[in-house]
Amino acid sequence: MPNLLTIPFKRTYTVDIKEATREYIFAQEGAHPDEFKEDIKTWQNLRRDAVDGVVHDNRIEPILLYHAQLVSILTKLPTNMRLDIAYAPAFAPSSIPVTLQNLVFERASLLFNLAALYSQLGGAQDRSTAEGIKRAASYYQHAAGTLSYLQASVLPKLTFSPDEEQLPYDLSIEFVKGLEWLMLAQAQECSWQVAKLNQLKNSHIAKISAAAVSMYHASSAAFRESSTAKSMLPSDWLAHIEAKEHHFSAVAEYRESLVEYEARRYGVELGRLAKAQSEAKKAYDNARRGKVTPTVVQDAQSLLETVKSSEARAQRDNDLIYHQDVPAPSALPAIQEFKVVSSLVPKGLANLTTVIGDRHQLFSQLASWGAREAINIYNDRKQNLIQERILDRAQELRDQADKALRQLNLPSSLEALERPIGLPPSLLQKAEEVRLEDGPAKIEAWIEDVQMLAQHDSALLEEALDILDSEASEDEAARKETPLARLKSHEANVELIEKANRYRDILSQAAESDESVRQKWDEWEECIIELTWDEDVLEAAVPSTTVSPSAQATPQGKETRTQARALRVKLEELDTLHRDRDQLVNRVRSVAAGDDIRPRIMKAAAGFERLADVTPAMFEDLSDEELAKYDRYLSEMDDLERKQQEIINDIRSRNKQFLESRKDDPIVKEREEALQSLDLAYFKYREITRNLDEGYKFYNDLAGILVQFKEVCKTWCLHRNQELHSVARSMQSMSLRDGETRKEREQESQPEVSEAPPAPPPAANKVPAQPQTRPGPNGPIRKPLPGKSALGLPAINSSEWEFEELVLPPGPKDRK
Repeated sequence: MPNLLTIPFKRTYTVDIKEATREYIFAQEGAHPDEFKEDIKTWQNLRRDAVDGVVHDNRIEPILLYHAQLVSILTKLPTNMRLDIAYAPAFAPSSIPVTLQNLVFERASLLFNLAALYSQLGGAQDRSTAEGIKRAASYYQHAAGTLSYLQASVLPKLTFSPDEEQLPYDLSIEFVKGLEWLMLAQAQECSWQVAKLNQLKNSHIAKISAAAVSMYHASSAAFRESSTAKSMLPSDWLAHIEAKEHHFSAVAEYRESLVEYEARRYGVELGRLAKAQSEAKKAYDNARRGKVTPTVVQDAQSLLETVKSSEARAQRDNDLIYHQDVPAPSALPAIQEFKVVSSLVPKGLANLTTVIGDRHQLFSQLASWGAREAINIYNDRKQNLIQERILDRAQELRDQADKALRQLNLPSSLEALERPIGLPPSLLQKAEEVRLEDGPAKIEAWIEDVQMLAQHDSALLEEALDILDSEASEDEAARKETPLARLKSHEANVELIEKANRYRDILSQAAESDESVRQKWDEWEECIIELTWDEDVLEAAVPSTTVSPSAQATPQGKETRTQARALRVKLEELDTLHRDRDQLVNRVRSVAAGDDIRPRIMKAAAGFERLADVTPAMFEDLSDEELAKYDRYLSEMDDLERKQQEIINDIRSRNKQFLESRKDDPIVKEREEALQSLDLAYFKYREITRNLDEGYKFYNDLAGILVQFKEVCKTWCLHRNQELHSVARSMQSMSLRDGETRKEREQESQPEVSEAPPAPPPAANKVPAQPQTRPGPNGPIRKPLPGKSALGLPAINSSEWEFEELVLPPGPKDRK
């Protein structure tokens, strides 16, 4: 029976690579999945050959090839592509498998099984010959090297989301490190065996044994650091490792005692033998109590007897002949270690390209995932930069300028003086705009549409709540007839109710915003309606005034005209600035429309190594370089902002002088107020229409979210009803069996009565089909995943019921 341990395989299950890959390529790549039909087929075949669980050295190459292609796949496809991958824990193959949508999990499990294959090949070698021992040592070193590669290159990338309920604890860093040290220790033990066969010097064998001690100790220490190792490992593994640690400590001390004997240091020899006996006894006790392999127990017992015999002989000789002092165990110098083994990373892992060779690299026609993400990240950064620092900033500056002019009653006060009769061209243009759009009717229709959408959203929410209420009523009625071992509805659906309350709050906030917009319309409706009047009617509604030539000829009149002209010049400068800013925005939009970073990133990605792990961070410098083209537009915007502030300051100063130079004419003031009211009505019209447009889009988006929520509630209730029906069928089945038993007893007691045919059991309720995945405004609704329960649905409180939520709408203050 072998006295070395081997790592078992992680048992895996069939993976639907074809369907998941086709769906991802079709949804994300914009390509047709049939273009990659052969690649998908090859992927399936490679996986089948690599996970067959056969223990033979010809299975190493298929695993290395699949691993290399898997690395290639991970450069093209994301880690999570909605592909369910299941592996059972290595030391509990019959337990519930861990299922993750993670290609790195597939890679890590594959490497774990490669290390397991190496260890099992090492354990299968005939260690009765030197050649067999050397082969075993080589396999163990390759197992250790595979585990070392797994720790350094793969496990750091194996990350999990906080809501993952199942985790592969046998792939933790500490656990894998413990296995690596175990494989190294067993390789060192094989080297010790070879040293014994070759009859090396006792000092060499002692040093080799001391190195084995440190390796076994490192293995047990790593397993102790792992919080789950004790519960995952077989009960005899830790006892085996600790027994080996003490065993080789005893061997090292025993061999070193022979060195001391040859050097005639008999007292030191006795000290070494005493220490060897103590370690040998610990090894025997651990092996016997831990119920490890009988071979290990026999080896420990044999060593203990040998050491006891040698110590008795040495003690007798020293007492009768040598009379040397025996040092304490703590005073003995440590035995120098001689490590003759190391972790050997298989060549197929160290250099992946040599494994693929001239073979076709799977999905080579796809752009690498890292490159695609870099393109997406650049486009997002570009859009955010343009929107926030160009477009939004330009609108903000325009609003600031308009607000400043309204506060100064400009240009109304100036136009009232310059045009004592008639209407200013700017006002006529604004009135024409409102008239052509049929502004009041447009606003009324829009308000009605927004109100209708709000009512529709509220109805959707109420329908979802009605579904939950109906299920709660059925649950309560069922509990009166049959005890149910599950949560009550108001406890089980608490997350759905909380989500519904959040949506209700959102609708309440939106209603407040709608009301503020409605009040704004009520306040300005009459003024906005005036803008739709015919030009002659509107002109008649605005007071006119005239200034006599004699008044204009006075010094005060000349001063007024001078200040008016100066003020008009500044207003024209502000208009020119607005046009310059609009032109800048148009130029930026034009540049952004033609800005395609894809060719540069694809060219850069082609320059990386064939199987390089391409990440978006590799293109950070290139993205920064491309975004730098917008720096000059940002600089221009800064200059325009500075110029605008200077012009507005000048306008304030000129307007103050203009007002001081004017006479207090009530007719002029009345005309100014009328023009100002019409001008302000136009801005309020634009503001109201913008608010209504925001509300319209908001309620449309929210409707999509609420439809999703309603479907989730339906599916949740369906799951609960199926559970209820399952219990009912079980109870009915029990009742039928009881009834049949009673009838049998009656037949035995009354054989002359003919038995009536039993009534057929009621047909099982037909379960409606599960809702399929369909797109929503903020992403697809998640389709319930198979394998979650006997009914094919996730658990009640599973995160599978979650979906993206809509951002809160603008509050009343934001839409005023």
